Amino acid sequence: MELRRSTRPLRWVAMIAGLAVSGAAFGGTYPDKPITLVVPYGPGGNADLAARALSATLQTEKLLPQSVVVVNRAGAGGIIGTQYVQRSKPDGYTLLMARVGSQVVAPALNPVTPYKWSALTPISLLETDPYVCVVRANSPLKTFRQLLAEIKASPGKLSYATTSSMDASVVFPVKAFLDAGLSAKAATMVPYKGAGATITAVMAGTVDFTCNALAPYLGGLRAGTLRALVVSTPHRLAEFPHTPTVAQLGMKNLEMVSGWNALYGPPGLPKKVIQYWTKVLSRLKGTPAWAEQCKRRGTSPKFYGPAKTYAFVKEQYHAYHALSKYIGPNR
Repeated sequence: MELRRSTRPLRWVAMIAGLAVSGAAFGGTYPDKPITLVVPYGPGGNADLAARALSATLQTEKLLPQSVVVVNRAGAGGIIGTQYVQRSKPDGYTLLMARVGSQVVAPALNPVTPYKWSALTPISLLETDPYVCVVRANSPLKTFRQLLAEIKASPGKLSYATTSSMDASVVFPVKAFLDAGLSAKAATMVPYKGAGATITAVMAGTVDFTCNALAPYLGGLRAGTLRALVVSTPHRLAEFPHTPTVAQLGMKNLEMVSGWNALYGPPGLPKKVIQYWTKVLSRLKGTPAWAEQCKRRGTSPKFYGPAKTYAFVKEQYHAYHALSKYIGPNR
């Protein structure tokens, strides 16, 4: 038993050393200083929670010889933070927590977005998370059908919070309105800088509802201060068995609106950096610690390689671009 305990630290040292050596080919030992992970949204949102979970797990599992420092650069629906990484030196020390809104929806819906969906370097998809529409617990709106009926009866009366004027938190309700035979502007959109702010708006009654990825709303749903009206998963969530799916409400095409987080780098990121992170993430995905982190946030681990991530994001881009005639500047 003593022999087994004594060799365990050596295995960690060997593993980390092997990873470090793999970076020597692109100059020095990578990483030999802390890595900055940019979140293009504010604190408390989906990308922020994912970035902090990733940073913490890499540290606790000793998968990196350096720390990953999470930095929020919010603004313009994720565009400011994404641009910051796009313009950064491609040395592997500035990475992006790419989010569906900043990486796909903005370029798909807004032709003046200062980067293309394919501009940065994909390293790996990390996880997907279902979309959910929530109201405050004491809201008179008890079901999603009732919500849509109320919007139909009084167009423009109800309002909803979003994390941008052009991201998936807009796409979900707008697609729902269109599916129900309503105008894309049947309810009033009120954009905020992050999911955390949308929770405050819903709880304060400033807006009537919000539709966004599940993770930031789990605390309120579990505490009973928020109520979920519908989820975008093919099957009901085990934790919230009374919340119907979009398919059960006759809106199966809303399943394509799903949150996701991915690790990206600047354009021209060296192949050796990508290979290094591929090895790190392949070890991360097998750890109980990461599985627990995802469970806490209601997300599903999805580790793809660079090529598969690129294909996935491309498909997402085209799906959202099809909605550009309803959502976007001057729509």
